Amino acid sequence: MDTSEAGRQLIDGRFELVAPLGSGGMGTVWRARDIALHREVALKEVRPPDPATAAAQPGLADQMRERAVREARALARLAHPHVVTIHHIVEPAEGADGHPWIVMEMVKGGSLHDKLESGPLPPAEVVRLGLDVLSALRAAHAEGVLHRDVKPANVLLRPDGSAVLTDFGIAALHDSTGLTATGVLIGSPEYIAPERVRGEEGLAASDLWSLGMLLYVAAEGVSPLRRATSLATVVAVLDEPIPAPVRSGALGPVLERLLVRDPAVRPDGAQLEQLLREAGTALGSGSASGAGPAHAPVPPAAPVPSPSAAGPYGQFGPYAPATPPPYAPGGPGGPGGSPYAVPATTPVDVAPGAARRKRPVLLGALLAAVLVASAVGVVRLLPDGGSGDDEAKGGTIRPTTAASATPAGGGASAPAVKASTPKDEGSRAATMTPEGVRTALEAFKKQTGTTTFVDMTLYDGYILASIPTAAGAETVDSWQYRDGAASRTGPDGTVDEGEPLIDMSTVNWDALPGLLEQSKKDLKVEKPTSRHVIIDPWMMDQVPSIRTYLSDEYGRGGYVLWGIDGKLRKVVAT
Repeated sequence: MDTSEAGRQLIDGRFELVAPLGSGGMGTVWRARDIALHREVALKEVRPPDPATAAAQPGLADQMRERAVREARALARLAHPHVVTIHHIVEPAEGADGHPWIVMEMVKGGSLHDKLESGPLPPAEVVRLGLDVLSALRAAHAEGVLHRDVKPANVLLRPDGSAVLTDFGIAALHDSTGLTATGVLIGSPEYIAPERVRGEEGLAASDLWSLGMLLYVAAEGVSPLRRATSLATVVAVLDEPIPAPVRSGALGPVLERLLVRDPAVRPDGAQLEQLLREAGTALGSGSASGAGPAHAPVPPAAPVPSPSAAGPYGQFGPYAPATPPPYAPGGPGGPGGSPYAVPATTPVDVAPGAARRKRPVLLGALLAAVLVASAVGVVRLLPDGGSGDDEAKGGTIRPTTAASATPAGGGASAPAVKASTPKDEGSRAATMTPEGVRTALEAFKKQTGTTTFVDMTLYDGYILASIPTAAGAETVDSWQYRDGAASRTGPDGTVDEGEPLIDMSTVNWDALPGLLEQSKKDLKVEKPTSRHVIIDPWMMDQVPSIRTYLSDEYGRGGYVLWGIDGKLRKVVAT
């Protein structure tokens, strides 16, 4: 960096730094002025965010320098109206101290992350945005570039509302040597695809999962898998059901098809474009139920260039600030509202073949890996903010899919069994009472003939359960209890070897209200905005247990581990 006689900070003797725009794991972005061409530009300063980070990860600065060059090369291979490109890269001289700077064109419309601070977007607008980002991803994938960090902060909006995909700094080029150290998890936890958490790379479908999650957040105003900590979020990405969209209208079925954990089942880029266009047509004609007023039809997306396509540089702009707003993962009605509140809606089915039942071994291994990696400073989960209204206004709750309507053992669909109604059935909290749980168990037993489950999770308003398809069977079905009825929602994998089943009728449900109250005290969460209870074999010792999870609008909370007899085992605050 040079300092002129006027005290100006100049990069490469040409670019005058004006003010920082934001910072993140890959460096700081500055508003700058190109004094040679008299225009405003954005400069990305590529270096570790602080000395402690650099000291904890030897070689990080060199790795980031290589990534800066990789990003420049990746973007230089793309010429697309919705993909950012660069004007110039300033590299330090060979053997000299310093770090690279990437010179980019300024985009003055802000980021999607910023826009979502004001609440969710109309579904038709989300479809248009999705087509823009999808066309950018398809162009990148055609050139062998995977983005790996699609999220609202990395989508910039031009003044005309069109979207620009930015920050290819952690993009993977198929013909490049991997730059990720063993144990480093690259990407923002709530948007990362499940297969990437498990270590599977090189899949374009993983970027499409991230796009699907971005569209869900934009349309629904909630981040369905974000939890109070990065580790809890990763666990949710791997295993927890995604509430069905309620605001998205005709976009909802597209999200349900896209957000499945088996990448082989997701639509590819061409199929997804067709689905989005059909949804846009339905929304434009006003046929989407509960989606609000009709919006203009979706315009055609820009064509995907061939690998040899060339053209002028596109726009590249500032990154959104890296610090997200406080996270409150709970349901509606919390103090001040919760931008990430998860409404009690029908969970999206996990695709057949996703093998969800391998959870205890997988999560135990994941926890151990993260703890070990954290000790040596090599795990980096990049946070991202989002925003939205926490009230589930409008929309419709979608029924279970045809694929999920087959009862255990095949054949015709089993009808939902209506259970007797507890006194407080009208309250969403009814499922968190001893009477409500017992009523749900009665409904499950009428359908399945048993109360011996693999696990069960209680939410305010509904209950999810994993139940063997028959006595002694290894196969498991997913069930839900909602509005007084129990119904099968789809296959749920197999029982892990050595995993004990739990007779839910033997759990001390009378202790449940006391456990929840004691958890508020132990976790110091006076006014929880989110709560749920998991009954399953504890991953560390496979002993049947109860976990009461609570958090407030500031993300404070954690869980308390109890025996199924109601005796305290452990308090884990976050």
